[in-house]
Amino acid sequence: MGMATDAQFHVLAVDDSNIDRKLIEMLLKTSSFQVTAVDSVSKALDFLGFHEDEHNETITPSVSPNDHHQDVDVNLIITDYCMPGMTGYDLLRKIKESESLKDIPVVIMSSDNIPSRINRCLEEGAEEFFLKPVQLSDVNKLKPHLLKCRAKESQPNINNRNGVEERHSPDRTITSYGGLEVV
Repeated sequence: MGMATDAQFHVLAVDDSNIDRKLIEMLLKTSSFQVTAVDSVSKALDFLGFHEDEHNETITPSVSPNDHHQDVDVNLIITDYCMPGMTGYDLLRKIKESESLKDIPVVIMSSDNIPSRINRCLEEGAEEFFLKPVQLSDVNKLKPHLLKCRAKESQPNINNRNGVEERHSPDRTITSYGGLEVV
């Protein structure tokens, strides 16, 4: 699943609470995001094109041309932590384990301020952890994550590891160490 090419970002919002889901949807739309809102992790996975195999062991991307998720790319997922069935943490882990979706930023939100839960989500790859009720100032923190991912996708020939960047051209490789270029 790639990034959207137009200026508007598409956010998948996941929350079992109708009130919280409507609030996050309204805040995102106010900030000019395109929003798809669902009430469960299983519906989010369906939207993203995942399905369980017959042994219920793994979830793999579906590529059926009839699936509605093929029409629009998701640029960010914002999900509640506590939901019946699979939690937002479960969704985060499935996204980060997926080769095709692992670069989509995931934001977790919860009404519970439990430091160990927050740390676990951030360690597993969540970009942010918002405490509910989510506010417009929280939503404003999403754009840098989206822009960073869009920039990363638009520069596929740059390898960044431990502050070292390498840019390859037909006649030379330029290595940059913290802004200092070595040709």
